[in-house]
Amino acid sequence: MITSNNNAKVKQVVQWQTKAKERRKDHVFLAEGIRMCEEAPVKNVREVYLTEELEQKIRQNAQNGDTAFWDKLQQTGYETVSTEVFAKMAGTPTPQGILTVLEQPVYDLTQLLEQPDPLFLMLENLQDPGNLGTMIRTGEGAGITGVIMNNQTVDIFNPKTIRATMGSIFRVPFVYVPDLAPVLEQMHAKGIHTYAAHLKGQEYYDSFSFREPTAFLIGNEGNGLSKEISDQAGQYLKIPMEGRVESLNASIAAALLMYEAHRQRSARL
Repeated sequence: MITSNNNAKVKQVVQWQTKAKERRKDHVFLAEGIRMCEEAPVKNVREVYLTEELEQKIRQNAQNGDTAFWDKLQQTGYETVSTEVFAKMAGTPTPQGILTVLEQPVYDLTQLLEQPDPLFLMLENLQDPGNLGTMIRTGEGAGITGVIMNNQTVDIFNPKTIRATMGSIFRVPFVYVPDLAPVLEQMHAKGIHTYAAHLKGQEYYDSFSFREPTAFLIGNEGNGLSKEISDQAGQYLKIPMEGRVESLNASIAAALLMYEAHRQRSARL
């Protein structure tokens, strides 16, 4: 059992927890909690750390017949750490006692664009990690086929983003690109309809058909989409606003659009 904060593995996990540059260099990300470890693809798991107390609880559950999680830990391997050391490694104030180190998944933009009947979320300069994680999770629920982000968008492997995805990070394909403009050109060439959520929109979002290949463009929380990218969108659309509200939280706006597409596509079946 690891009992010292000066242990090299502990120091490395702390680096991964706090520095995106370290995560990129080692091509890893961290996922905390039992559910995240349960859902993590075994092939992507590099390391698992858990407290002795949690190990005993999982072992007891296995003895009582609930063997699935214990069997997975035997497959991935794990190391126990003291409660005090785990508190140092964890990124949450009240950790569950288990942390998984995973290989960062890699997806190919060309393959994403070749999917039949795609539904994409395109993000420009999004900065809030919680917003991004919520969009990933909501996107899985709404049936999107991928998320495309420019390089100025917040790191998807930020621990706050990972927690907000609640496991969807393992299942929703995503790519970062230097510039969204060339991707939009590729989409238009492939017949993918692109829609910008924009204050200049003249028609409400539910007046469009999203049954065809579709991509929704969502911009920065404070500034929205840049003029260059919004001008490249096939259509502007707007969300109804009452009172003195000018815009919605980016993740809420994205959710409305994605679920409208889900509603329309479900009705088609």
